[in-house]
Amino acid sequence: MDADALADARRQEWDALDRLSRTRHLDGAGVDELIVRYRAASADLAELKTSVGESPQSAYLSTVLGAGRLRLTGASDGVLAQVSRFFGSQLPAALYRVRWTTLVIAVGFVLIAAVVAAWAASDPALVATLGPPDLLKQYAEEDFTGYYTENPAAEFAGMVWTNNAWIALQCVLFGITGIWPLYMMVQNAVSIGIAAAVMAAHGRLDVMVLYILPHGMLEMTCIFVAGAAGLHIFWAWVAPGRRTRAEALATEGRSLATVAIGLIFALFLSGLVEGFVTGWGLPWPVKLGIGAAALGVFLVYMLVVGGRAVRRGETGDLVEYEAGTPRLVAG
Repeated sequence: MDADALADARRQEWDALDRLSRTRHLDGAGVDELIVRYRAASADLAELKTSVGESPQSAYLSTVLGAGRLRLTGASDGVLAQVSRFFGSQLPAALYRVRWTTLVIAVGFVLIAAVVAAWAASDPALVATLGPPDLLKQYAEEDFTGYYTENPAAEFAGMVWTNNAWIALQCVLFGITGIWPLYMMVQNAVSIGIAAAVMAAHGRLDVMVLYILPHGMLEMTCIFVAGAAGLHIFWAWVAPGRRTRAEALATEGRSLATVAIGLIFALFLSGLVEGFVTGWGLPWPVKLGIGAAALGVFLVYMLVVGGRAVRRGETGDLVEYEAGTPRLVAG
């Protein structure tokens, strides 16, 4: 076989395959043509390799076929591109989508904690049932504040970080039940309300507020977000809309699982504040300012960066190459 003669005869077909491989958007007819030309070019390359062996023509055709194969099968992005897309688009978009549910959970949490605290603090006999008077006094005057300094700062920060990350992960993963996130929120709200009642009974409610706020502003916001993500997953299979329940659950599960991963980093920041700021000898305005700044960074990321990502069409889900095509459409 004359390689030059074959190349001259097939040049237009090979160039058409090259052009289709580089076309960004193909309709159904374009994809069909790409497949036909890819198969024909593959046959030409096999004939060249068998008759001539390695040649400039076969090298060119191999390059064109490689581009066509990538156009048909896709290719994953590099690690840096994936990390950039996750933190720049997927994670903030997923956070933005649960913003209103997060607000509802936060308001409900504060109301429950306040009602429990007011109810318990209004009845000294009820406070007395929580434990012996001397232990309650020790808790209010020593143990509550001592909790933040009894361990080295780094060790304490790591401990609260892993504990809070585990709570957030449970809220997201077990959110499919629709019960677990609500149970976690109510349980923690009641616990804080009871603690507030004990501190108020000993005239130290202000101390409690000052010790909770620096790290608690970001920490509790993260837990609220985790609960909201879990409830969104639950709602995906309760009310899937036009999607099948399996498709809705898979899509929302992928989208909102990113929240659990992202909250690990946010909770790491709140852990640093709790370990190195809350219990140590800085002026309270400085402590509260640091806590407010940490929360502000998170909210800007969630609302501003997330809002921009959503307006670009981002949902927090994986790209189609990573997630697979959920539904094939003819044409």
